[in-house]
Amino acid sequence: MRLVYLFILLLAVAALVVFAVQNSETVTLQYLHWSITCPLPLLIAIVYLLGMVSGWTVIGLLRRSLQRVTERSTN
Repeated sequence: MRLVYLFILLLAVAALVVFAVQNSETVTLQYLHWSITCPLPLLIAIVYLLGMVSGWTVIGLLRRSLQRVTERSTN
């Protein structure tokens, strides 16, 4: 089964590498008075990582809230 997971992981990494190579143009992101120019794959990776961090934060908050509620109901 590990071999299957490794194969799927390698396919995903290969697809990401192909995407990064074929879409290496730079893009400009503007927000209020700031502007950032960076390669598209880098921007996508940064947005993905920010999404992971915010997702972990929300999941952590929900878990703690659920634990507090269940602790109160058992006491």
